[in-house]
Amino acid sequence: MGFLTQDGPQVDYATWVQGTRSEKIRPMAEHWAQVGFGTPVVLHLFYVVKILLYVLAAWLIVLSTPGVDGFTDVKGWYDQPIVYEKVVLFTMLFEVVGLGCGFGPLNNRFFPPMGSILYWLRPGTIRLPPWPTRVPLTRGDTRTPFDALLYAALLVLLLVALFSDAGDLGVLPTWEIVAILGVLAVLSLRDKVIFLAARGEVYASLTVAFLFVEASGDDMILALKLVCLTIWMGAATSKLTKHFPFVISTMMSNNPVLRPRWLKRSFFEHFPDDLRPGRPSRWIAHVSTAVEGLVPLVMFFSHGGTVGAIAAVVMLCFHFGILSAIPMGVPLEWNVFMMFSVVALFVGHPDVGFSDLTSPWPIVLWAVLVGTVIIGNLYPRKVSFLPAMRYYAGNWDVGLWCVKPSASAKIEAHVTSIASMPQSQMERYYGSPENAQMMLYMGYAFRGFNSHGRAMFTLAHRAMAGHDESEYVLVDGERICSTALGWNFGDGHLHHEQLIDALQKRCQFEPGEVRIVLIDAQPIHRQRQEYRLVDAATGQLETGYIDVADMVTRQPWDDTVPVHVDEETP
Repeated sequence: MGFLTQDGPQVDYATWVQGTRSEKIRPMAEHWAQVGFGTPVVLHLFYVVKILLYVLAAWLIVLSTPGVDGFTDVKGWYDQPIVYEKVVLFTMLFEVVGLGCGFGPLNNRFFPPMGSILYWLRPGTIRLPPWPTRVPLTRGDTRTPFDALLYAALLVLLLVALFSDAGDLGVLPTWEIVAILGVLAVLSLRDKVIFLAARGEVYASLTVAFLFVEASGDDMILALKLVCLTIWMGAATSKLTKHFPFVISTMMSNNPVLRPRWLKRSFFEHFPDDLRPGRPSRWIAHVSTAVEGLVPLVMFFSHGGTVGAIAAVVMLCFHFGILSAIPMGVPLEWNVFMMFSVVALFVGHPDVGFSDLTSPWPIVLWAVLVGTVIIGNLYPRKVSFLPAMRYYAGNWDVGLWCVKPSASAKIEAHVTSIASMPQSQMERYYGSPENAQMMLYMGYAFRGFNSHGRAMFTLAHRAMAGHDESEYVLVDGERICSTALGWNFGDGHLHHEQLIDALQKRCQFEPGEVRIVLIDAQPIHRQRQEYRLVDAATGQLETGYIDVADMVTRQPWDDTVPVHVDEETP
């Protein structure tokens, strides 16, 4: 990879472009296996600088609090509850503004590099209420001035709290916490995208725990620990599938720290013919799952001491390992935050445990979170992978949109948006339609490296059946989501039927103009993934499932995975 230039695949474009989709993906997959996406080094440095600015901003905000003094005297204040409160709320603000997960070119966001605040302060953009038929006053899919005002109120309340002094209990005043949670709740019932973008399953849950200080300071610390424990163990549980080794091989080949090509190739079974995860990938997957699932328990129950200190160091290394890989989707500041949580909660308050419980509220919060994780793993279509805490496990809802140029033009013309369609952005960023086309196929290769990618491209043939496939551009659902909603982070829940209906209402696509592949995540107790094929104009075309075993035994360019059809619409 170059410092300023993309290290792209070297192919004879005139020959390459004549191949089938599978044939065009293969050289891209081989390039990815030994180079990764080929991101310029300067772009990785950009993200490193962003992380440092996040840390510096949080540091200065904490030091603005009376009683928290000394820029370098971290040991004197790192474990104070009000410090943790402000770091949580600052990170929530950082995320909900759009500066965190999903920011920038490594998430295929080029012009502009973020959405979020640029969309959600703007009436007329699309919103997706989670339960519009069940919760009063949430129907509709258009952002109103009231919605924009609610979002602005959340930002103001977060800023007020960040620069507030401690109340009588030595923490932020309770009214500020209640106000933030109340506005976020109303806002989220009108648009689930904002709740997910705020990483509500993490930062809202922690903010709820701040309310427990009224009963006891130890109750609050215990609740905070239990939230973190659920995050780690929920994430580890989601990795107990056949999908996770595929995430490891893909991430390690794209790791900017691991530069030698021979080392990247070693994460695959037999380069270039067999690009399934190799033994190193499988080994890392098993070890990291064990670390994430077991070491936090050691931290929690050891109550400090040498064992607790070793466990804390292991978890710091674990998160730093993810951070240094600069993974696609860039959940970078979240990993920094979790590292801070290890130090502030488990090192700073090692003695706080179940024996210090004085009220049932920490257990109630814990039960709600654990219940959500369980439901999300058993019935993934019902729960987003974020509240289900199925983080970076390779097992998500995904979607692939087969879009004709005429449909792209309708989206550009009729959807209130900040960003243009992905193809237009890529042509502008990479300088020519030819380069953009190759980078588009690099994106296909990335999907293909994940186990569900094989099914996506197999089902794309079925979705476009009866039509000339050359008339369509295949667009990852996340890219549609990014354009239409202003935020995306690997969540297929944001670009399924609800978004399809919202776009159809605005664009009036003709039958066959947009065909969509929707694949649900694998339930943890069943070795298959269900799918739906949808025409934006006429509705569902076909339902069925794909066996996981058939996906994980094939290559990234394979688009012939066996499909089991349950129902087909004539």
